[in-house]
Amino acid sequence: MTTTAANTAANLLTDNPELYEARFPDRERIAGRWAEDCLRRYGAGERVLDIGCGTGRDAAHLHRAGRTVTGADLSDAMLEYARAHHPGPEYVRADLREFDLGQEPFDAVVCLDSALLYCHTNEELDGFLASCRRCLTPGGLLVAEMRNGAFFLGRTELLDAPTTNGFTWQGTAYRSTTTLYVDRTAQLLRRTRTWTADDGCPPVEQRSAWRLLFPQELRHVLTAHGFEVLALYDGPGPRTEPPWREGAFPAETADADRLHLVARLTHHR
Repeated sequence: MTTTAANTAANLLTDNPELYEARFPDRERIAGRWAEDCLRRYGAGERVLDIGCGTGRDAAHLHRAGRTVTGADLSDAMLEYARAHHPGPEYVRADLREFDLGQEPFDAVVCLDSALLYCHTNEELDGFLASCRRCLTPGGLLVAEMRNGAFFLGRTELLDAPTTNGFTWQGTAYRSTTTLYVDRTAQLLRRTRTWTADDGCPPVEQRSAWRLLFPQELRHVLTAHGFEVLALYDGPGPRTEPPWREGAFPAETADADRLHLVARLTHHR
């Protein structure tokens, strides 16, 4: 593990964007292509906010598709990397739990890879949706992709045993061991991940969590914030198996481990 990575216990991947892209490669830009397909399918205008944009690769894909894109993230490391490696969009720092970018309204907000689920409380979720409502034009879209809380009702296959993954980056072999458990009181999926590397550095342990949202719960809170749900389904999508491909139609179920959302703002307040 490099010195920088070894000293970063907060979030090894978030604080090391190159390592993040090495661990989660998306050479075909499936996430960006899926988002663009949703925007085209439901007639979104050209101004798009990618909130929780991470390394910027999806925002840059939407930019290359002809859209005017702003990428927003809370991580300064991610934003610096995005500006250098995925240019085109404007990149700004913002907290998705409550934001006001002071820009002209957007035609769509895109929120991928479970970023929405960092809203751990009802107040934070309300803050996110109120911020989306303020920044969207009337009729604007919210497109999101996340874990599906309903998957964990009676299913334990992701919880029964730790999972391990390994990859090599810049000559160093990395290995992660991940344990998930459901905190039912907080309605959170909590994760403990331990990183080791073959460069002699000590292990790094990280803890994080996602809100577990259920499809009907999500419909309810979106309606309360003036959104009409146009699509809410489990696949195919960027993180499903098999992954989404052009021409694929949304499923009619919301049962598997990923959830895909398209909603339109109908009541602008």
